[in-house]
Amino acid sequence: MTSPGWERVDAGPDVGVRGWALTRGEAFAQVTLGMFALLVTPEQVRATEQREVRAQATTPERLLAAWIDECVYVHEIEGFVACAVELTVCSDTLAHGVLRGEPLDLARHRLGLAVKSAAPEGARLDLRGGVHEATIVVRSTGRDVS
Repeated sequence: MTSPGWERVDAGPDVGVRGWALTRGEAFAQVTLGMFALLVTPEQVRATEQREVRAQATTPERLLAAWIDECVYVHEIEGFVACAVELTVCSDTLAHGVLRGEPLDLARHRLGLAVKSAAPEGARLDLRGGVHEATIVVRSTGRDVS
């Protein structure tokens, strides 16, 4: 498991996403891609625009939840969906990066779940065998929005 990636994980009534990579920033990026894949089918999104995102928190786990909440905010307020994520800073208390994608186009994008927010109590960071893992639970409406 050295190639970066993400997967959906069981989280009871909510939805979990786990991302992994060789750095914490890349793991944050992978879990963010997984969260956006809950919203829309990623293969339908083109990287024609970008949005800058920044989050701060007191612990790395709270930072992950705050980062995901900021990305959900960009989606909700701007109608933006991402297909690529790059974190330029990912410390214990600060995350800064860029989402690449495009505005939501209901004629082209197949909608998935309606994600409301990250569940801070569902944020977890692990380091296993040199691989960073980031797991987040997101609250959704529990239904597809399509």
